[in-house]
Amino acid sequence: MVMFLFLVVALAVVVAAVSLAVVGGGESGPLPEAAPERLRDPLPADRPVRRADVETLRFPVTPRGYRMADVDDALGRLAAELAERDARIADLESALAGARAAAAHARTDKSDEGNEQR
Repeated sequence: MVMFLFLVVALAVVVAAVSLAVVGGGESGPLPEAAPERLRDPLPADRPVRRADVETLRFPVTPRGYRMADVDDALGRLAAELAERDARIADLESALAGARAAAAHARTDKSDEGNEQR
């Protein structure tokens, strides 16, 4: 029984010493703070975002899920690019509608001129 207690106490002392050495840093000082993991595959800044960019986008996992700043940055960038594309599409559609109206007006004028000559 005495031997058992001695082994338990010795084990506790060894575990405490190792724990203090790791946490306290031992001779080299305390452990350095780990830098938070950042987004590995950021969206490209030099060109518009493509479908493949979104499909390969992976957020680093943290103890409570994903880093909110990384997700917010990516969603903000995607929202801005989608708004820009929607505005460009609307401009092109209005230009197309104007061109079609002008073409229809030109055909109407041309057919009216043909009817007047007869």
